[in-house]
Amino acid sequence: MQKNNRKKEVTLWIRYRTLQKVLLGCCLAVLFIMLTLYEIPASRAWIHWSLPLTGKVIAIDAGHGGPDGGAVSKEGVIEKDINLAIAFYLRDYLQQAGAVVVMTREDDRDLAQQETKGYSRRKTEDLKQRVRMIEEQKADLFLSIHMNSIPSSRWSGAQTFFVPNHADNENLASLIQEEIKRNLENTDRVAKTVNTVYLLKALKMPAALVEVGFLSHPEEARRLSDENYQRQVAASIYKGILRYSAGEKGTSSAPEVR
Repeated sequence: MQKNNRKKEVTLWIRYRTLQKVLLGCCLAVLFIMLTLYEIPASRAWIHWSLPLTGKVIAIDAGHGGPDGGAVSKEGVIEKDINLAIAFYLRDYLQQAGAVVVMTREDDRDLAQQETKGYSRRKTEDLKQRVRMIEEQKADLFLSIHMNSIPSSRWSGAQTFFVPNHADNENLASLIQEEIKRNLENTDRVAKTVNTVYLLKALKMPAALVEVGFLSHPEEARRLSDENYQRQVAASIYKGILRYSAGEKGTSSAPEVR
């Protein structure tokens, strides 16, 4: 009698387990069908996962390089080195936001051919090569980093320049300058038109040049040598580019205020 009861219990247990498996299989099948039939709209997926600069190609120009050192402070701070350091920080910020970044140089060199002799000839060839590189990469936006220097040590502060040969240039420069003023808190300057910068005149995409400070001003030269300050400068430029890419409008440019 006990054996019969055990057989019945075993049989019932097997049937129960079988039923469980069948039900689980049915649930999985229904779930699979639902997932197969339900399509996530592409636009909704991109809204949630796109970075703000996804798909943008941005060219960064670290001014000078190689035999062309640019300005030099009384303490020996060389413009070409600080330009490159800030350019690297800016590159990192832009890449984190999804941009494809093109650098005109990533080390201490110019872009002229080795056999080209003479400072003036090398400088001309270097600038033309930078334009060619940027155009070949089909950049959507161009940003050049430089420093200022004048005989007097009176002036300080960063300023953004543009050539009015593209409808967006003034707005791009204004937004960058607004962020520089807001974040660095050491200048009242506004974006300014310039007509003597070869790169800005030659390139046809939205473009701006930032003179990030005066190496002729001792205190500012010391700040520009500091890595944390370099990051602040790069972050300010980055925020201006973000605002421009988001379609914001900056204040209009005006004559230079010293």
